[in-house]
Amino acid sequence: MSIILTNHTDGLPIMPPVPFILIADDYGLTEGVSRAICALLDKGRLSGTGAMTNQPGWPLLAKDLQPFFDKRDLGLHLTLTLGAPLGEMPNLAPNGVLPTLGRLLSGSLTGQLSRLEITQEIMRQMGAFQEHTGRLPDFIDGHQHVHVLPIVRAALFDAIERFKPGWRPWLRAPADHLGAIMARGTTVGKALFIALLAQGFALSAKKRGFRVNDSFSGVSDFKADGGFALDFRRYLLVSGKHHLVMCHPGHSDEALAALDPVTKARDEEFAFFNSDAFDALMVSMNMRVARFNETA
Repeated sequence: MSIILTNHTDGLPIMPPVPFILIADDYGLTEGVSRAICALLDKGRLSGTGAMTNQPGWPLLAKDLQPFFDKRDLGLHLTLTLGAPLGEMPNLAPNGVLPTLGRLLSGSLTGQLSRLEITQEIMRQMGAFQEHTGRLPDFIDGHQHVHVLPIVRAALFDAIERFKPGWRPWLRAPADHLGAIMARGTTVGKALFIALLAQGFALSAKKRGFRVNDSFSGVSDFKADGGFALDFRRYLLVSGKHHLVMCHPGHSDEALAALDPVTKARDEEFAFFNSDAFDALMVSMNMRVARFNETA
């Protein structure tokens, strides 16, 4: 005999909250960003976070993720456009400094990147994750979505198979259908451009046995104008069974400003996710933050 929960006031069935995946990018970028992310992980406000293992602070900050092992999704935030590579890259970083996104994008579209060189760097970043956490990443995505670029995506598949044959972390597909992007109406141009770059990535990943999210949102203009709460509500519209929302909470400081133009917007995101307003939104939309394996 099945039991149906009903609303005490009107007798209508109560539907369980719809799960979605909320991932904070850029763990390891700075101490302030990482501290903010850990606070939200601890409160259950995030599904997980992706770590930038090529950043100088990673070895020390990695230990702070230990309380969340097997409780949150902890992944590799592949970084090819910020800081230094973990090994020599004479083609991509001849001076020991990773290129801008523009130069990486140009090289990927014109076939001028070395697939082998990028494969080796991805493996080094995977190794740095494993070395300092004692485990493999639950998932892999990319800083500025570099993991879906031509040549880079092929190198990613190569690196995963070479690092541990048969290993299949879930992968972020940073694209959605045109109708979904237009319906949400947030940073539409940027979202469409990222979706164009990611075209075919999800299909290629699934053919190789990887699991990917089936809808995606969270593309922001990072204006820090007080409108993030409204934008976030829109991010939850038109969601699939494995709906993934990316976010960038943090505590801004001089260290962050020296590395990244996105500063005050991170404070605004943290304040919202840390607030009662976030809980109220989850209740009003009948949704909940969940790990990838808990969705669908």
